[in-house]
Amino acid sequence: MKQQSPNGLALEELRDLVAAGSIDTVIVAITDHLGRLQGKRCGARSFLEDVYPHGAEGCNYLLAVDVDMNTIEGYESSSWENGYGDLVMRPDMDTLRLVPWLPGTAMVQCDVLRTDGSPLAPSPRQILRRQLDRLEELGYRAYIGTELEFILFDHSYSDAWDRGYAGMQASSRYNVDYSLLATSRLEPVLRAIRNGMEGAGMVVESSKGECNFGQQEVTFRFDEAMRTCDNHSFYKTGAKEIADQQGKSLTFMAKFNEREGNSCHIHFSLRDLDGEPVFPGMSEHGFSPVMEQFIAGQLAALKELTYFLAPNVNSYKRFVEGSFAPTAIAWGLDNRSCALRVVGHGAGMRTENRVGGGDLNPYLATAALVAAAIHGLENRLPLEPVTAGNAYTTGADRLPTTLRASRDLLAGSEIARKAFGDEVVTHYVHAADVELAAFDGAVTDWERKRGFERL
Repeated sequence: MKQQSPNGLALEELRDLVAAGSIDTVIVAITDHLGRLQGKRCGARSFLEDVYPHGAEGCNYLLAVDVDMNTIEGYESSSWENGYGDLVMRPDMDTLRLVPWLPGTAMVQCDVLRTDGSPLAPSPRQILRRQLDRLEELGYRAYIGTELEFILFDHSYSDAWDRGYAGMQASSRYNVDYSLLATSRLEPVLRAIRNGMEGAGMVVESSKGECNFGQQEVTFRFDEAMRTCDNHSFYKTGAKEIADQQGKSLTFMAKFNEREGNSCHIHFSLRDLDGEPVFPGMSEHGFSPVMEQFIAGQLAALKELTYFLAPNVNSYKRFVEGSFAPTAIAWGLDNRSCALRVVGHGAGMRTENRVGGGDLNPYLATAALVAAAIHGLENRLPLEPVTAGNAYTTGADRLPTTLRASRDLLAGSEIARKAFGDEVVTHYVHAADVELAAFDGAVTDWERKRGFERL
């Protein structure tokens, strides 16, 4: 009997497709510390004979570069001092899938190991795996769904680069939130994205317009946490590739302009090891004690772990009162002004964390939320009262408003160090330092417009 991947492509099916000449390329991919798919395109025969049994190698700087792929000093796991050696990309065959928009191509996503076979601790996938193992020791499994927004433009990526991302025309000229007429004009791209993801084994729930010009959201069925993060990472790259094939471009950056930013809301629930929901109960609001401790943990850890939901300077531009992006660390029942919104009922009861932007790394963000859940469960934290009404105007504690503030909170976080270990915390504090140094050294268009003549 063939062992079927959750994404629909079994190893034996891949062998058959390769033998028939239908598949000639297998992409071997990891998600780096910045949330990007990186890796190699392997000849299909070489993948089956060499990479599948043993893994593939890559330079260990893949988890220690800036967005321009410059080598950066200060990372323990990768430096000139240790010779920039190899890391190992070990295929997780549960992620094997076709890439329908690339002819003759399949993809597999990988765990990241040291050459001695041990996990490379700063790898986002390994960070999440460790948190899921901790959660399972408590008797629970995490299920999540991510709602990821983007803005679509009537320019290719090459054209956008050449014009310095200035004067770009969004694919719609007005607010298209829930509009069927306006989004029909975008259907050639949106349909290709939906069908491409279905062909890769993902279950598309819907696509809809959002508030900013050209802004869209495509959502997928929730799943076990690791699989959702694998799908999220795959989708984010795939959507860009599909748009580019049609002469368009799209951005997931948290705040492209002064209008609404791109969010990534994360829906989160727990089940026991038998697959039964554990959130419904007989307490107030229909909660179980597990649900109460879960929410309390999310609130208690959110400020210290905000970096993992908002990892870039631009991320913090989203946090504007009255913008549907949260500022208050509060929870509410179907209340979109809160950082944590409780929705659903019965088996569908879950929390929606509304803090993250489209630029987050799904593995790191989910690992942070799982760590927060464990913190609440292990310490049996009491649940604070529900926020009714407008959380923006309450006295609730506030999210950090800058990357520098989040960096400092992470550096001093006992919750983070207990959950992730010093090596991981130090790695991502340094990643924040790299981002801050790059921004602090940049001269922006705003500065030139403001000061060229008038100052």
